[in-house]
Amino acid sequence: MTATTEKTGRDLAHRPPLRGMPEGALPMVAFLSILAGFIGAAAYTHSAGYFVTFMTGNTERAVLGWFDNDQLLATGAITLLLSFGLGVFVASLLRRRVWRDSRHGATVVATVALVVAAAVDWALDRTGGQEVGFIPIAFVAFAVGALNTAFVKNGEVSVPLSYVTGTVVKLGQGIESHVSGGSARDWLGYALQYGSFAVGALFGGVLGEIVGGDQMLLVAAGVCAAGVVFTARASRDPLPAT
Repeated sequence: MTATTEKTGRDLAHRPPLRGMPEGALPMVAFLSILAGFIGAAAYTHSAGYFVTFMTGNTERAVLGWFDNDQLLATGAITLLLSFGLGVFVASLLRRRVWRDSRHGATVVATVALVVAAAVDWALDRTGGQEVGFIPIAFVAFAVGALNTAFVKNGEVSVPLSYVTGTVVKLGQGIESHVSGGSARDWLGYALQYGSFAVGALFGGVLGEIVGGDQMLLVAAGVCAAGVVFTARASRDPLPAT
């Protein structure tokens, strides 16, 4: 091995992580972003158009529903906001007290919430139809909120998996930084996260054309359970989990 090859190897080994990407967590970010997009698509395509990942849209619906004298729309949007926030709270609390220095706790909470959503949907509507009722969807919003706590640094979420608007903003800023003298590493992490979310949404949309609503919730729970195994293994990595 030549001195040049050895130097190149050392440089690659000591490259800083992609901007916005925790060191060594690129595969996990991609997987969980796909999962978030998949869950969001599953909920939207099999319900009355409820958002479980888009809290900006739910906030607007909550406010505009009162102006349009549509209390049902406003109340539903507020409930989803609260469910999402509760998922963040519960997963964060369990992380602090039970799953310290580990990322798999968020996927455990999300999986349990999705299983409950599927059970509630089956209990309330045993027809096996395409539509999923509002109560199960509230549990799905809880699951997505919990999932967003997978990556925490200094007590705050460092990679918001379903906050696509913020990811696109950072992607644009990273591209500008690259053009202004930086490198592709300034935006590749955000591009990966955005692309993964889009792939998950595509996967959810395609599968939604094949299976019914109750089955879709079970599939989402199964994929999330696979995420538990994946994140639990990754948590054993010697790199810091927070």
